[in-house]
Amino acid sequence: MLDQRFIFVAMALSAYGTISYMRAILAKGSTVRPHRITWGLWTVEGLLAFISEIQQHVGLASLATLMLGLMPAVVLTITFIAKNGSWDVTAFDYICGGLSILGLIYWLVSNQPLVGLLSFVVADQLAALPTLRKAWLDPESEQYAPFLMGSLYTGITLLTLQQFTTAGAAFPGAVCVVDAIVAFLVITKIGPKARRGKIPA
Repeated sequence: MLDQRFIFVAMALSAYGTISYMRAILAKGSTVRPHRITWGLWTVEGLLAFISEIQQHVGLASLATLMLGLMPAVVLTITFIAKNGSWDVTAFDYICGGLSILGLIYWLVSNQPLVGLLSFVVADQLAALPTLRKAWLDPESEQYAPFLMGSLYTGITLLTLQQFTTAGAAFPGAVCVVDAIVAFLVITKIGPKARRGKIPA
């Protein structure tokens, strides 16, 4: 396991990814357009997860979870500043967002900690689906940096846990995986290639 002070390295990676994303969104002629449903829900979920981890005495690693709420809040704000700062919302996106909110509500009212935590993680993954779909359909509308940095810093967070518990590992672990997938889709542009039949068998 890593020394807990590596949490600050993780937080720096998160900040770097977010700053890079902000610059890309605000750049003249930019095609980068975040999905407000995803980033809005990530803001709420990150802050709620941080509060939960504080209550469960997760320790210094909870600071990295705080970044999972603060950094999306910054991105969400930028989408309202940039001229073309948001991806168009479809019925699929509203369904994912609605189901994610239901998962959060269940987490808040559940008296079963493990089941509640799992519903929270599922809610987070549902919130990610609109952006995953967008990265597959139009990788040019995304930038890999915040997702690659997100995967790295949540990975570091997991390695700094003094006790590997479900409460401490489930949320950052899920974020680590989904961010890695989005970064892969954006970097490889595999979605458009697959639809054009340019991926070798």
